[in-house]
Amino acid sequence: MKRVKTIFNHVLLSFLVIFSACGQNQKAMDKGQGNANSTDSSMMDKPDSYWKKVLNDEQYYILREKGTEQPYSGKLLMNKDSGVYKCSACGNVLFTSDRKFDSHCGWPSFDEEVAGGKIITKTDFSHGMSRTEIMCGHCGGHLGHLFDDGPTSTGKRYCVNSVSLEFTDAKSFVEEASNIDTLTLGGGCFWCIEAVFQQMKGVISAESGYSGGNVANPTYAEVCTGNTNHVEVVQIIFDKNISSMEDILKVFFTVHNPTTMDKQGADEGTQYRSVIFYRNENQRKTAVDIIAALEKEKVYDDPIVTKVQEFSVFYKAELSHQDYYENNKNKGYCQMVIQPKLEKFEKVFKDKVKSR
Repeated sequence: MKRVKTIFNHVLLSFLVIFSACGQNQKAMDKGQGNANSTDSSMMDKPDSYWKKVLNDEQYYILREKGTEQPYSGKLLMNKDSGVYKCSACGNVLFTSDRKFDSHCGWPSFDEEVAGGKIITKTDFSHGMSRTEIMCGHCGGHLGHLFDDGPTSTGKRYCVNSVSLEFTDAKSFVEEASNIDTLTLGGGCFWCIEAVFQQMKGVISAESGYSGGNVANPTYAEVCTGNTNHVEVVQIIFDKNISSMEDILKVFFTVHNPTTMDKQGADEGTQYRSVIFYRNENQRKTAVDIIAALEKEKVYDDPIVTKVQEFSVFYKAELSHQDYYENNKNKGYCQMVIQPKLEKFEKVFKDKVKSR
């Protein structure tokens, strides 16, 4: 049994080295494009109303109000299984089981975090003390505190609330991580496409941005001139076990018109062109096959003009364009343009709508 556990640890560590390296390479690319950040601003900027919906009362108290669970009460305190510990609010991988030790303090303790800026820190002066608070680098959720009294060579003790953590065993983690995929789509105003995919089961995140152009770090105003050649796109990260790429594209071709060149409804310009940016041969083939099937079945009266192009880079749009529908439901554009697309999605793809 001990040998099996050791093998699992080696597999898990090998996978995480690759996993972290990929993340660091992406950060290096982003840095060259002026977007480097160890945090995810889209999650960091979520309002309290969002967290109150997705977290239970105890999680909200600890993760958002920086509370502390009672010592020796956490369900993960004595957990000895091999696997990874994630932020229970957003799923960010924080620690591996081989870095966990019994510190006899009453809370799960680790001597090292997963590489890649997974955790951020700040000085905490609460309760008349000076301590180092640790927070999730993805969503900003409170985890606990970091101390310099660890018993191992790192000298560190990450003291973490069990409620702030979610445990995934090694085998499930490897299987789970291999089923995550990313696809970038342009189909008119990104506010519309983002709103639809945020409601789709299996979609982990949908972010508005710009791709396909020839200017680095474009602004919304620059893209709107048409001079940068960028497309308003939505970058979708999804779980293929829940919604496949075929599912994603079926929704895409339902909620926008793929037969109008550089135009969606009243929105006109090259930034509104219909395009699928593929990352690998499998994505390219899937996109081409679905377009061919739609053409063969004559689903549309006019030819499909959707381009299938190799992905190069994604520039995240300004904060005011993220979660636009969610934050502006009462505005005319949201009610007259986005809402009908959402209603169509919910009607046609009932089994793919996230529960609310």
